[in-house]
Amino acid sequence: MIDYALKLQELKSQSAHKLKEIGDQWRSPDNLYYGINSKYGPFTLDLFTDGQNSKCPHFYTAEDNALTQDWSEKLKEIGGSAFGNPPYSRSSYHEGQPLTGVGHIMSHAFAMREKHGRYVFLLKAATSETWWPEEADHVCFIRGRIGFDVPEWFVPADEKQKPTGAFFAGAIVVFDKTWNGKAIDYIQRSELEQIGKTFIEQAKWLVSRGVA
Repeated sequence: MIDYALKLQELKSQSAHKLKEIGDQWRSPDNLYYGINSKYGPFTLDLFTDGQNSKCPHFYTAEDNALTQDWSEKLKEIGGSAFGNPPYSRSSYHEGQPLTGVGHIMSHAFAMREKHGRYVFLLKAATSETWWPEEADHVCFIRGRIGFDVPEWFVPADEKQKPTGAFFAGAIVVFDKTWNGKAIDYIQRSELEQIGKTFIEQAKWLVSRGVA
């Protein structure tokens, strides 16, 4: 088993956790995710999950190593677009292949973009970082700091470990060679979350009617 995946499995199996142990596993909040999905989806492939937190019916875990997968071929098979809330830990490797590292992830996304498909990422708006994707086809900066949720498996070890979320300035980054909209745009976090909330309410209503 990939060492990164083994460590994650061991972490998930612990009876209690500390916030600092969450690392790469912060989850995208539903309202935020479905807002992005409504504007840039539909998303059918979640590129980075822990096996429990996938937002899409198709997904990759650390054991799959998304950076060794052909996202383009997968999208040709299933349709739709891909979404990624990537791991921010330092670059790690398995059998010589990159496993984590945002720079590696952005490079792979651009390579897939050259083949086919749309790849949408929720990133830290860290434009001064060396990994920042200047070659992206579209960037929408989110006005207002965004928060993330703890994993479903997280059990606070003590009162100090009560989750408060992870907050930072965010941006939606799109790789899609067929993109013909603005290169740079902005959106209020509250607007994006409201779009997502409305999407969820509509989905629940359809389910209640037996439509979905």
